[in-house]
Formats: sequence, C-alpha cells, structure tokens
Amino acid sequence: MAAPFQEVQSVRQGARSLDIELRAITKRFGDLVANSNVNLSIRGGEILGLLGENGAGKSTLMNVLSGFYRPNEGQILIDGKQVQFSGPGDAIRAGIGMVHQHFMLVPVFTVAENVVLGVEPTGPVDYLDMKKAREQVRTINDEYGLEVDPDALIEDLPVGIQQRVEILKVLFRSAEVLVFDEPTAVLTPQEVTEFYKIVRMLRDAGKALVFITHKLHEIHEVADRISVLRGGKIVGEGFPGKTSDKELAEMMVGRPVTFNVAKGDFKPGATLLEVKNMTVLRDDDSVAVDDVSFSVRSGEIVGIAGVQGNGQTQLEEALSGLRRVTSGTVKFDGADITNSSARALHRMGFAHVPEDRQHSGMVSDFSIAENMALNTYYAEPFSHGIVMDWKTVRETSARNAAAFDVRTSSIYKPAGELSGGNQQKMIIAREMSRNTRFLLASQPTRGLDVGSIEYIHKRIVAARDEGDGVIIISSELDEILALSDRILVMFKGRIVAEFADGVRQPSKNEIGLAMAGAVA
Repeated sequence: MAAPFQEVQSVRQGARSLDIELRAITKRFGDLVANSNVNLSIRGGEILGLLGENGAGKSTLMNVLSGFYRPNEGQILIDGKQVQFSGPGDAIRAGIGMVHQHFMLVPVFTVAENVVLGVEPTGPVDYLDMKKAREQVRTINDEYGLEVDPDALIEDLPVGIQQRVEILKVLFRSAEVLVFDEPTAVLTPQEVTEFYKIVRMLRDAGKALVFITHKLHEIHEVADRISVLRGGKIVGEGFPGKTSDKELAEMMVGRPVTFNVAKGDFKPGATLLEVKNMTVLRDDDSVAVDDVSFSVRSGEIVGIAGVQGNGQTQLEEALSGLRRVTSGTVKFDGADITNSSARALHRMGFAHVPEDRQHSGMVSDFSIAENMALNTYYAEPFSHGIVMDWKTVRETSARNAAAFDVRTSSIYKPAGELSGGNQQKMIIAREMSRNTRFLLASQPTRGLDVGSIEYIHKRIVAARDEGDGVIIISSELDEILALSDRILVMFKGRIVAEFADGVRQPSKNEIGLAMAGAVA
C-alpha cells in the first residue's frame, strides 16, 4: 500500500539526498498509450539525461512524476516507499521540483517576490514578512552560489539569471529532485557554460536531477547516465563517453541518423530581399528593431543569431506582415513590400515558419487537415471560386503529414492535441510543401528530435539550392553554423556583427560574445 504523503515528507526532512524509482509506469489517454511499462530510476547525487524523439512520452512521464497525471498502472517510490500524488502540490511537498523551459516569472516583481510567491513567509497575524523572505532567498542563493540579487526586478535581468531564479524557486520549496525541461533553449553559449556549473553543483550537493534535452552534445557534457524513450518505452541506456551520438540517435528514432548538413557549393544570385533602415516597435511602443539594414540573395541562407528578446521576434513579424514597420523600407525582387499583408506576401511566394507556433502558426481547435490549408484555402487547388475542395485538402494533408512525419492517428484530429514537436512539423509541412521563392523560418527545429531536425535541415538546404532566399532565426548556434552562408547577430535591436560568406567560419565563442553585446 502506498505510504501517506505526510509520512514521505517526514522521512525526507533532514535527508541529504532522495532516490526516485518509477516501476512499470503505464499512462493511457483513451486508446493512446503514452507510456508503456516504463521503469526509470533517479538517484540522489546523479544527473540523469532523458532523451527521446517527439511524442516519445518524456513529458507525460515527467508529468506523472510531478503529480499532474496519475498513472493507469505502476508505482512511484521515494526512498523505497511507494507514494501516490493527488496533484502537483503533493509532488512539490515530497521534494520534486520542475524547472520549465518557459519561465514562469512575474516581470514587475523582484527576485525574492517571485521565489516566495504562493508560499510567502508570514509574521504575526499573517503579515507578509518580506524581510524574512529576502533573508531566506539569500541563504539559498549563497549556499548554491547562484549569485542573484533578491531585490532585482525580473524584467531587468538577462535570461540566464532569470533561469537561476526558477532554480531558486524550486530550491526554496526544498526540492531534492529537480527536472530540467530543455533548459538551455534560450541561453547564450557563455550562459550555458555557467548553467552546467550550477547543475553539477546541485548534483554534488546530493540533489537528484533529470536533464531533458534533444541536444546530444549536452547529454555528453552534463549527464552521468542516459535513458532513451521511444514510443513510450525505455529502449536503451548509456553513459557519456561510452555511448556514441550515433548509437543514441539510433535509439531515439529507430534508424541511422546523419548529423552533418550536406550543402552544395554556394552560388548566390541577385539580391532578392533588401531591408533598409528598418525600425519596428513593440506593443508598448518601445523600439525593438533599431535602424536595421541587410539583404538576402537568392540561393543564400542568412542566419540571424541572438538571445531571445533582442528584436528577432519583431523583425520576423515585420518581414512576414504581422507587425507594422515604423520607418525604413523592405523590398522584394526590387518591389517595395513595406507593410504588405501576410496574404500578399504569401502570394508572392513567401513561406513563413513563426517563432510561436501556437500563437501565429496554427489554430489549435482546427483539424490537422484544416491547418494544412490555413493560408491556401482560398486558392487552387483547395478552392474553386467560392467552393472548397475538401477531397483535395484531405489528400494533400495526408500526403504532407506522412512526408514530414507528423505523428497522428488521424488528420481530422484537432491540431492542439498534437505534441509540440508534431505541431512544428505540421506547420513546416504546410509551408515547405508548396512552390516558394523565399523562406522565413524562426526557430524552425525547436522541440524536434534529431531525426526530424535532419529532415528539416535537408529541406531548408534544398530550398536554398533551388534558388530561394532563406532567413533562419535561431537561438541554436549549431543550427546557425550548420545552415548559414552568412551570419548576422542581433543585440538590443541592432545588428552588431556580421560573419560573411567566403570568410573563415566563426567559433561559437565569437558568436556568443556578440550575442551578449561584447563586440569591438
């Protein structure tokens, strides 16, 4: 019989480390089996790297561990005692904390206010004791060397420090098990290096850590042990330094994977897109893109690197017709297209993969088939005058879903029910399965597994080799370096560095320094 939650909590108090065991965990959603008979151990003083392709069941398994889902079968054991969580609050009180990829912070609150939010220390008559809160935050801060000012406003902090605040939050709640979900997605290379130090320090303090990532080099860098999920099952285990990238990738996707991006010779044509002195504002009227000029030739991939929040989002929206250009001009093939609508750009041959797939790339309640025709429904072959040709929509959608490996039981399924990675593949399938002249892709492989990344990279290079102009906006430096013929770096709304074609390939460190504003 599972131990009462309070008993587990009392056993945990005063312990230096915590061991978790998931035994034969099965989780079903109707006919869908997300996890099947999964056995996984998470040990105190160890970093477990958890790998898996899109839809492999990683998030579901961690949601079971975190109390968001209850397993249909199987057991969770903490230090050998079986427990049952009625909700995430029980898991938190048992010492299990989740550091989410997308930070859950209030920008106008201080660090201390964010850390104690929901569990605020109080004095007499339930008076909020912020002095005590700051002292408690400083104590944890000093113990783990996180170097965060408790009185700093979140909105004034770089993303690397904001991530440390998320870590402070779970440590403040006495977490002994920390789950990191794609934790380096928004960090510069220098911030990633600092983050690794923090993760190792937490391990050395006896914490049990789960590191979820699709980046194989990160697994080798930081993990002590590796488990691989595929199709909801554990299909293999390994150890950094002993298990190769090739072996891990094949475990993940069930087939050999090519890591090198094969690119033909760089043969650029005439200038296709020309941006001059562009300025774009944010929603609060502050300047996001500040007097930016650049060009893209046909047959060229221009990579735009930068830490998120430095104007790349607004640049993408302005180029795709989703945000107005305040000043400056944008020309395509010599014609002024400044502030043209998204539909007008689409008719010119623009393909757009947006940064925020759920906000700008899809309608969650629409079916996969409807989303596949979302920006072409009004034209041939999907529409004949005012009559929709649903047979063609269904056939084309099914064909594109298969070609781009969109994992679904039916194209009539609501797109919102797909995993994030499969939503991304659905959008890329829609945009890249038609004739185009220009591709604007922001974070094109975010959340995708190595097999899907391999395929998408091949399609991007194929578009370039067919003469399309291509802009890739990505926080993944490996992706920028692998795909780009020319690299631009954005910092605080400006292009602060350019690494041109024909010149030696820059190092990650050089680009990372430019991303952080350290330019000559």
